[in-house]
Amino acid sequence: MASYEVNPAGVAHVRSMIDAHQYVLDSDWLEAQPDADAQNAYLEKHSWDDYAAWHLGLTDGASDETKARYAFVAGDFRRVHRTALTACVYRASEWRHKDVELAAHDLLQHLDRVSG
Repeated sequence: MASYEVNPAGVAHVRSMIDAHQYVLDSDWLEAQPDADAQNAYLEKHSWDDYAAWHLGLTDGASDETKARYAFVAGDFRRVHRTALTACVYRASEWRHKDVELAAHDLLQHLDRVSG
């Protein structure tokens, strides 16, 4: 099992997107999450830093500027999805990545406060 650390830039980006009301409160995350083609299309037009900003976790030992480095995506590269944050909390909890779980949980609580 891979280990992860929190991506501070990703947490900050997701928080800023929430503050800017760039979020979706109700979605089917299995349908909305970016697949490999969507990720590749995003990377064709954006930097690795932009790509990383959508992820709450960094894979320990993986090289920067590879998809393997970035984990726990929180949106569809346009908006944060509440269901994505819920999935991040669940998956990080299931795999016992406590720091990522708590970061995702804090963002989920922030989203719920902001969206009222």
